[in-house]
Amino acid sequence: MSTAFAPAAALSPGQALRFWTVSAISEERFDTLDQPLHGEMDPFFFLTKDQNFIPHEYPCRTEFAARYRDREPAPWGDATQARNWLPFGQDFLDLSGFWFRPTRIAAHATGGVIAAEPGRARLRLVTCGGAVMRINGAQVAWCAPYIRNYATAMEFEAELVAGENRIEVFFDDLAERDTRFFIRLDWLEGPEVQAALPFPGIPGETVRHVESMLDQVHFDRPAYAGGAVSLVWPIAPQADADLSIRVEGDFMSHERMDRRLALPAGSERLVLGQAEDFPADFRHFHVTLTTQGFTATRTLGVEIAHPAGPAPTESRARQDEALRAVAEKAEPDTVCALARLACGLPADDMILRVLPTIEECWDCADFALVPLLWSRMRFADGLAPDTLPRIDETILAYRYWMDEPGNDVQWYFSENHALLFHTAAYLAGHLLPDATFRRSGRSGVDQSAVGRDRVRAWLDHFEEAEMAEFNSAPYFPIDLKGLCALFALAPDADIRDRAGCGIARLVEIVANSAHQGVLTAAQGRSYEHTLRAGATLELSAIARMLWGAGSYGARFHCVPQLALCLRDHGLALPDLRARAVWDHDDGQEWCFTQGEGRFAHLYHWKTRGTAMGSTARYRWGEWGYQETLIHARIGTDPQAQVWINHPGELIQSGYGRPSYWGGSASIPRVQQYRGLAIVVFDGVAPQPDLTHAWFPASVFDDWLLEDATAAAAQAGSGLLISAATPLTRVMSGPSAGCELRQSGRDGSWIIRLADGIDSAQAMRDRFGGLKLTTAEDGTILVSDPDYGPVAFHVDGTVTAQGRKLDPDDWTLAGERRTLAPAADRTP
Repeated sequence: MSTAFAPAAALSPGQALRFWTVSAISEERFDTLDQPLHGEMDPFFFLTKDQNFIPHEYPCRTEFAARYRDREPAPWGDATQARNWLPFGQDFLDLSGFWFRPTRIAAHATGGVIAAEPGRARLRLVTCGGAVMRINGAQVAWCAPYIRNYATAMEFEAELVAGENRIEVFFDDLAERDTRFFIRLDWLEGPEVQAALPFPGIPGETVRHVESMLDQVHFDRPAYAGGAVSLVWPIAPQADADLSIRVEGDFMSHERMDRRLALPAGSERLVLGQAEDFPADFRHFHVTLTTQGFTATRTLGVEIAHPAGPAPTESRARQDEALRAVAEKAEPDTVCALARLACGLPADDMILRVLPTIEECWDCADFALVPLLWSRMRFADGLAPDTLPRIDETILAYRYWMDEPGNDVQWYFSENHALLFHTAAYLAGHLLPDATFRRSGRSGVDQSAVGRDRVRAWLDHFEEAEMAEFNSAPYFPIDLKGLCALFALAPDADIRDRAGCGIARLVEIVANSAHQGVLTAAQGRSYEHTLRAGATLELSAIARMLWGAGSYGARFHCVPQLALCLRDHGLALPDLRARAVWDHDDGQEWCFTQGEGRFAHLYHWKTRGTAMGSTARYRWGEWGYQETLIHARIGTDPQAQVWINHPGELIQSGYGRPSYWGGSASIPRVQQYRGLAIVVFDGVAPQPDLTHAWFPASVFDDWLLEDATAAAAQAGSGLLISAATPLTRVMSGPSAGCELRQSGRDGSWIIRLADGIDSAQAMRDRFGGLKLTTAEDGTILVSDPDYGPVAFHVDGTVTAQGRKLDPDDWTLAGERRTLAPAADRTP
């Protein structure tokens, strides 16, 4: 039979169509009348149980649903096919992303099947927004649930013709911040069919060749701290190819870099540039390959660090170094502007570029407004006279809380955002006491008073519960941003004092959970770009400034503010270097709680060469969001780290919450005793059918993988991972050489860390016999060569060496114990 589409492979019941062409995303603003939103900070918003559904609804969604929900969508936008979509192991056509304002979005996709004979078929469409399905030009189905980020499925029937059947899908939604924008089309039953490659004029072998090239391409290192940044092509191009590469940071980054390179036929490696050519940060490289008339794209992520050498020995010199690092190397935003002003450098252009995003109340504009207020209040003499009224206009136009009218999608519900909103209202009103704030209608005096009361209420909650998004590396700097502003700028002494105590407490938590200056701990919210950024995460910069161990990236929230509090505003912090950069023969055990009602019980153990943190008795078996439940590190290299999770999606560097690396689709049972931890999953369909570990083999001095056991050594310390079933080392694609997979949603794992290990084989010899034995009452028993029998009980307690660890005994203040090396040995 003749067809314009090449066949891909036979479709079996339940399989998805994976090959598409798709248009660019059409966008249009979705503005509604300004109106208030009713609600309060929600310290439990991410403790989701129903497939990660977040219940808070903005007025824009209410209005959008009133217009469009359960009504047949009218296709709109440019339907020109602009991109070829290849699956790379996933079933979704996934265009998810981040939109800072309410935005109506739409796309048009084309796929197809090739039927051996005519007949009636049954299919299933999964999406969050609306969709219209057409087969061979005739409409066959539509749906319009429009439930934010909540996938729903629709089954329908359609008549197929013998030969090519062209499938067209229009899909749209309202984008609000992080937005899941995807479709999945499953074949359920019907005549014998093959999935089509919907790329007219392109031979199937060309598509398969490009797919294989991009499926296996990867960086030659898991991270870079100098040298050439190179892509390895295990499958070399058969003909000359062109590469278009866009380099960008996470969803909050607005800095991009584009490069065009040639990839000659037969090339197995391509240098993209030197590490110093790229920002020091975790960066996404969107690689678009064109060869033999066919174009496709794959995204890969990698950390790039710029080593700064030894830190200055004097604290004042480290503060000055931090200010210069942000002023000279940070992405241009209001934090960078504040650092530049503090260093006597111009910052007007940088500030003026940011003002429109604050005026329009983009999501995360509160992150930008607080350092802007600091610049206006303390460094106005460093700004041009005509810049000051523009700043003041922006301050007066902003929406400071959800009870003020607006039509934005700023996130009001998390405790870090709430702090910045209230801090901004308090300080802005104090700065402009006689002006009228446009949205609230209040005078500056009254606006400041409202903000002051809310700041005090926030501090009350913080002092009772601390971080809702417990122990989270990306959110320590956000809280510090607000607390530093209050310490330096608040007109009320009690708020200044309480803010100073809050800063000291967060710094203490970081010090207790840091290893060689790098945070190693379970976290309530995490992202791939924060987990994999060992050297450039902002907490590393804080560690360098405070304790002389760490390095600087390019993205900052609080480093210059903390430096200014220390340098100019009398902030006194205890010297915690001995904790943060642990250099003792004994070890530290640190147990504490966070969150309202003490819902997160956190355990941490570290020695000179090892560190591991976990949550105890935390939501076992429930649907997860962005929690990282176990995190370990050995040696001195910031990248010598391991964590284990159940991926929430199969696309890497995606926008799922949980994503491939950040969070777990199902929350495992995690329990830890010192350097020993167990991780037991019990996932359900449709969650991905695997669990995995980040294991960057090339970072370790030595490593091995034997059946279900992996071991590694780095700088005199060892790590062992033991799984219930054989482990597969991923050797292609974005995580090549860095990922160990265990099949199934119910995998179990053991992690063991130890000092005094000079090889992976030594670690294997010493701990390779570890295994889990489950008693009738659910207790998991492990016989450890050093600790002896360790019992992990179903109530969350752990007993070993005559001790009992009971999460119910842990407090907000926490307890830190120093245990001698002899305690590592069973008498």
